[in-house]
Amino acid sequence: MMEVRQRMRRFRFFGIKDTIGMKGVAHVTKPIVNKILTGKVKQMGRPDAKDRMNRPWESGIFKNVADGKRWVGHEGFTDDEVADKKSHGGPHKALFAYPAKHYAYWREVEQIDDIGVGGFGENLSMARADESTVCIGDTYRFGDSIIQVSQPRRPCWKPARRFRVMDLALKIQNSGLTGWYYRVLQEGYAGAGMEMELIDRPYPEWTIAASNEVMYVKKRDLQLAEQLASCELLAPNWKRSLNKRLSGRQSSDEKRVYGPNKA
Repeated sequence: MMEVRQRMRRFRFFGIKDTIGMKGVAHVTKPIVNKILTGKVKQMGRPDAKDRMNRPWESGIFKNVADGKRWVGHEGFTDDEVADKKSHGGPHKALFAYPAKHYAYWREVEQIDDIGVGGFGENLSMARADESTVCIGDTYRFGDSIIQVSQPRRPCWKPARRFRVMDLALKIQNSGLTGWYYRVLQEGYAGAGMEMELIDRPYPEWTIAASNEVMYVKKRDLQLAEQLASCELLAPNWKRSLNKRLSGRQSSDEKRVYGPNKA
């Protein structure tokens, strides 16, 4: 337990002073895709349930390990599905990546006993990569495909429903252990066990950790928000959120993090 807590202190919102405004600060690693996971949309719940957490819902969060090489298309793996196409999937969220080592934190610190690889609906279970070593715009050769980091994941209410932890979305974003999305620049076949080759890093100062801190912690620092929003390769939905902040408009995360789980 102590080892897990010490490791998580290092990952939890990697300090702004260490990640922003310092070119080349993000350590270059050679990520490995341990597992590829895909799944179909499932319908769950009971119409007559009194507990909101037991009412009908559908999600593509339930993934299974996919063996062999898979076709990586512009909107992800061909045998993968998402339920809410407005909030998930699409060209800027084609592949969701999550470090396998993070699940030790969710089991041992947050005491979600039944959580493991695939629990948050990731497509790529990663090793040798985390939020402090992956940057917006990082472009990798993955098998025959070429993929590019587009944004951190902004967690919604569905992991909370799956694991019956009401504020799980907030726990995910506050921990900084969010994972990230890739867009697909070049389609091709790729498989588990492959090492990714970094071929471009245009924004070494904008790690996933630094981006999360601007979004969730340094909300009053408009200069940082403007700098992040100016990244050409940042996903459009993140740009919209940051530009809304820059215009002085307030937005609530209530619907995203609690959804129908909370009255």
